[in-house]
Amino acid sequence: MKNDYRKILRICSKVMFGVYIIFLTYFLFFAESTGRTFESRSYHYNLELFKEIGRFIKYRHMLGTKAVLLNLVGNVVAFIPFGFFLPILHTKCRSFLFTVFLSFEFSLMVETIQLVSKVGSFDVDDLLLNTIGGALGCLIFLYMNRIRRTYETKEKERI
Repeated sequence: MKNDYRKILRICSKVMFGVYIIFLTYFLFFAESTGRTFESRSYHYNLELFKEIGRFIKYRHMLGTKAVLLNLVGNVVAFIPFGFFLPILHTKCRSFLFTVFLSFEFSLMVETIQLVSKVGSFDVDDLLLNTIGGALGCLIFLYMNRIRRTYETKEKERI
């Protein structure tokens, strides 16, 4: 019974991770609501850490709450599922540092594709925020996994 449950959990996690990657790809590269168009654009990049974060905080009244939250909180929240699903799909990713590294690598790949395709911009602040999101997702997984193990141990002791 326990193995069937884990097998179903892995299958559901793979499906949900696939759906997540599809939605993330859409919002990062194709969603016109987030300013993603394939018009002729020049290369946009920011290589100075905290430059864009500082700009969003400094000009939050002019930019509006929605723009600030979309940029700052959105970049973190968008990568929480990445850090959460990886440890479920691959036991090697149960290492916090490994998952953080993979979150950084994936974010770097996304930012590089945005730069090369001229859709969006390459921003080191986004790398930082996305990596923080992946780290939070992994921490959520590790915490929930600890709760699950505690519950299973108590169930075994009760029987």
